[in-house]
Amino acid sequence: NHGTCKRSSANFVRTRNKGDRTLRIAQTEFYKKFLGRSGERRAEKFLKKKGFKIIEKNYRVSFGEADLIALYRDLLIFIEVKTRSDESFGTPAEAVGYKKQKTYEKLAAYFLKTHTEYENLAVRFDVIEVSGDEINHIEDAFICE
Repeated sequence: NHGTCKRSSANFVRTRNKGDRTLRIAQTEFYKKFLGRSGERRAEKFLKKKGFKIIEKNYRVSFGEADLIALYRDLLIFIEVKTRSDESFGTPAEAVGYKKQKTYEKLAAYFLKTHTEYENLAVRFDVIEVSGDEINHIEDAFICE
């Protein structure tokens, strides 16, 4: 049933007009991308140890991206990986709001249309939180209607 669902480089150029602010923004963006990719690699390793087969990493289409797509038993699982260095802005899973869920819904529908070999599998949406040394796998993080 496929219903609807509720290492990068940075520009470190310093300009006279913007001064240190340009450098700080570039460093922050670089760190966020580095942290995110690091978390995705850790999540992938974690899932493989649990018996998941990763079939796509960073699956991108014009309207969004799925961090990981995996097969596990008779399930096709779309996985959002959220990595945080601390929880001062809430837990990583709290960052997967309604808009992100709708994006994953569209990604799943598009993926199934373009990969018909998986069309008979049940779909599940998981979130993996990576925070410090901890990994928390939230199965069925949000549900299709």
